[in-house]
Amino acid sequence: MPRSPWMGGSGHDPRKNGCRGADHAMKQGSVAGQPGIVTRLAQRRGVRQFVKFGIVGASGLIVNLIVFTVLQKTTTLPFWLLFSIGFMVGGVSNYFLNRVWTFRSEGHAAKEGAQFLLVSFAALLVGNLTGWFLKSVLGVHHDHTVWFLSTLSGMLLNFFVNKYWTFRSVL
Repeated sequence: MPRSPWMGGSGHDPRKNGCRGADHAMKQGSVAGQPGIVTRLAQRRGVRQFVKFGIVGASGLIVNLIVFTVLQKTTTLPFWLLFSIGFMVGGVSNYFLNRVWTFRSEGHAAKEGAQFLLVSFAALLVGNLTGWFLKSVLGVHHDHTVWFLSTLSGMLLNFFVNKYWTFRSVL
């Protein structure tokens, strides 16, 4: 017997016995059988990539924070250099995870790596400018708050430039 798209694992067809209404819609997160907004967004490749990029970025954020904090506790380096070293170490980690998981690229690894790090450097400049602005202009002196806001400031730049330039071969 051919399987209807309405049939679940039990072979139950919700169109029979009057089950297509609110009960079925709730299971699907939708109204009247139409996919809900979350379902529609999740089906979009770019949205899935952005979410994966964010997850990878969170892991890089942890690497960045650990490096930043260890250097802050063990050296007398200025904030911008602590931020830069942590940011770039996290960036290397992010490159490998984004290449393999987010974009599933099979392009030239050295070329993509160089492009990714160049984009990361541009995001680093944005982050350092943000850090300077927060500390010097707004007077924020809690280093971890400045670090967090500085890191977030380059995320959108980082995603879109890497998606459309570094990993364009897998668009």
